[in-house]
Amino acid sequence: MRGTAQLIICCLTISVFLSFGVACKRGEGQAAASPTTAAPPPPATKTAPPTPLAEKKAELGSDNNWNPDWDKVVETAIPPEMLSRQVPRDVRRFCPRFYQMTELDKRAFWAYFFQALAGAEAGMNPTTNVKHTEAETDVVDSVTHQKVHSEGLLQLTYEDQQRYGCNFDWETDRHLPPHDAQRTILNPENNLRCGINILSNQIMTLHKPLVTSTSYWSTLQPGTVSYRVFAKQMTNPPAACGLRRTAAPAHSAAKAAEVAAKE
Repeated sequence: MRGTAQLIICCLTISVFLSFGVACKRGEGQAAASPTTAAPPPPATKTAPPTPLAEKKAELGSDNNWNPDWDKVVETAIPPEMLSRQVPRDVRRFCPRFYQMTELDKRAFWAYFFQALAGAEAGMNPTTNVKHTEAETDVVDSVTHQKVHSEGLLQLTYEDQQRYGCNFDWETDRHLPPHDAQRTILNPENNLRCGINILSNQIMTLHKPLVTSTSYWSTLQPGTVSYRVFAKQMTNPPAACGLRRTAAPAHSAAKAAEVAAKE
């Protein structure tokens, strides 16, 4: 009897141990399946003012104008370092109070900046596709294996997909017409996000000024015609920038905007 009782107790002990182990495993599985920590909410954004070109295009009823939704695209994509004091000092030529502004106003400034850049580069037309004949740009794109075309709001190339991690897909786009809005490189969000990557590389990674002769864009190279067009578009940044406006630059900007709006 004593042996039988000991056997029963031993079996019960093993049963309890196994049940506990199964419960632990079940608990581990449930813990693993529990949802991860929620992603932080997107940063607050605000609509940037219109550039002189955007104002003129609105007057003329142009279909190719800056979409306020693109402000949000830019502002939510701006990396933290582009809101810091690490931004090159020459940013103050366009936004004197940049370092003193709130992050919300800094994001709005960058939205305005890219609006001006898109105006000078592509007249704000997101489906623009240009083949340049200048020697430095008359080369073969390593992705398309065709002569380089500058495309979209910021006049980018498929090579930028590899260089800057941009969301362009040549294998899909090659089957679509050159100006088809469905092309990934012509998608405004893709194009603007890529432009932010390029500018961040220039001013944060390479520690170059905002305006430099080695900028990706001739628009940000001092002394070029396109830079002068860009500079005239930078006369109406967010009020928080504290830029002192004068009648002469505003008049020149409006004149340049009228010419560009008719193109």
